[in-house]
Amino acid sequence: MQPLPGADLPHTQPRAVHWVATAAAMAAVIALAALIKPPSVAAGNDGKSDHGGRPAPGPDASAAHYPVDCAGTEPEVYKQGSADFDADGRAETVAVVRCRAAAGTPPSGMYVVSAAKPGRSPRVTETLVDPAEGMSVGEFAVRENEISATLLGYSSPDVPRSKPDKQRNVTWTWENGRFRLTAEPVPGTQV
Repeated sequence: MQPLPGADLPHTQPRAVHWVATAAAMAAVIALAALIKPPSVAAGNDGKSDHGGRPAPGPDASAAHYPVDCAGTEPEVYKQGSADFDADGRAETVAVVRCRAAAGTPPSGMYVVSAAKPGRSPRVTETLVDPAEGMSVGEFAVRENEISATLLGYSSPDVPRSKPDKQRNVTWTWENGRFRLTAEPVPGTQV
């Protein structure tokens, strides 16, 4: 096999000095990248975001007061998730709450909880599902600007509260400063 034309020229043969120069250049680039920080990180933590540029965690859902009457006891938060819906650098918490029950499935409430001024409890700023509607929340997820849930219900008062026989998937999307509800068709119905 013959060498390619020009393969025997001196400047085409890698030497140790070439490898050392390349390694030094790469080390300089890496060191420079480590020193340069985005403005949000370089400015420090203002309570709105952490050092990764992500929003601060949402408020503690168990510290909020919910408009739910549980006959003298506090409602329990049994599902929650957080996202910064309004893009202000502070995450809100979505909490699913219900009264404790010895049997059956008590109705759920779903609320958006926002941080309050220092020294004050977080506050409920939005009611997505009112327990008075008699529904329970099954599957539940919170993503960037969206909340999705499966709402479970009952076709009549005769249906045992432990066995909901109706369900509907719903989504709330944050748009133009408010949550917009979108409901999928009820299973078993024609679209």
